[in-house]
Amino acid sequence: MDLYEMGRKAQEASRTLALTDEKSKNLILLAIAHDLQEEKEKIMEANKKDLEQGKANGLSTALLDRLALNAERIAGMAKGVRDIATLPDPTGRILAEINRPNGLVIRKVSVPLGVIGVIFEARPNVTSDAAALCLKAGNAVILRGGKEAIHSNTAIVETMRQAVRKTGMSPDIIQLVTDTSRESAAAMMTCKQYLDLLIPRGGAGLIRTVVEQASVPVIETGTGNCHIYVDRAADLAKAISIVYNAKTSRPSVCNAAESLLLHKDIAENALSAIKEHLDTKGVILHGDEESRKFADGILPAEESDWEKEYSDYEMSIKVVESLEDAISHIHRYGTGHSECIITENLTTAETFLNAVDAAAVYVNASTRFTDGGEFGYGAEIGISTQKLHARGPIGLPELNTYKFKIYGEGQIRS
Repeated sequence: MDLYEMGRKAQEASRTLALTDEKSKNLILLAIAHDLQEEKEKIMEANKKDLEQGKANGLSTALLDRLALNAERIAGMAKGVRDIATLPDPTGRILAEINRPNGLVIRKVSVPLGVIGVIFEARPNVTSDAAALCLKAGNAVILRGGKEAIHSNTAIVETMRQAVRKTGMSPDIIQLVTDTSRESAAAMMTCKQYLDLLIPRGGAGLIRTVVEQASVPVIETGTGNCHIYVDRAADLAKAISIVYNAKTSRPSVCNAAESLLLHKDIAENALSAIKEHLDTKGVILHGDEESRKFADGILPAEESDWEKEYSDYEMSIKVVESLEDAISHIHRYGTGHSECIITENLTTAETFLNAVDAAAVYVNASTRFTDGGEFGYGAEIGISTQKLHARGPIGLPELNTYKFKIYGEGQIRS
């Protein structure tokens, strides 16, 4: 089936879904969650094929981790879908009401976007997250994953469509583009007739291509060159724990820390202690000249290291003169995703929070919390690093737009 036929079917299905009440949408989601767990063996078998091909094609350990599914991760996918079912329906909310002197009543009401396209890479859990969020927000979705996860994505979408069909709703509210060629991605970028929004989720190359080439409206989701700044007033125990978690708990994801900034007054003690913990995971460090004076085994950093999203057990390190120096470095090299300061000085913390331009700014907490589930959204379809329409984790409200409903009693304009 070509993309335009898929788009036509999705558009038809979306119009029915837009009129479906919250209880019915929740029943569909619960059916999906149930079937994901019931079909876990089938999904893991498909995932095994992807992992075997990934290893044969030389995928890194970090990318294989993104790709891998097991019973626990599939249970997590199902839980994410169930969590979305418990969230308030974002559609049909009265956002504002205006009563005009001529008697007109104007209501601004939230409504679904319609048909959403999602282009993503080797993260098969995105398949269920994106579908469930779009469905709860009243939208049909067309998914296009990367070739690395095609077997997994196909099994997951077949399972979800089967569950939708059982409820009596058209399974075309969830569709998968199985052609993983560049041509299929290009076709989605220009499918304005049927796609109301396109969301790319993946590496910098994919996101840049979609933003630059799409004629369909796009929400830019972020590459995550996330920084942690350890201030002169930092609690060292907190710094060690937070940096270790933010870098090593899952280095392949976009909210993992990629760059460490250390105030010059505490750099020597902090760096040796932090490096000792990072060494247990074999983290490769790329440092400026100053940081390399304080610890052995740090590679010389090149200019490209300051802007790099490693997505692996690597990290850049720089010693800075001041808070202002740290903020300036973040603004030059950051991607607007998630930034963190570790400090016990409340004034310094507030200055950092107010000055740093990013979707999520932390004080004394790991950047790994920038996540729809952790923010109470149930799941997320991506992390937006742009400023219009959506910023940060894209949850249910961001998958709606609004219309104006105007109630009159025969008024005409003179």
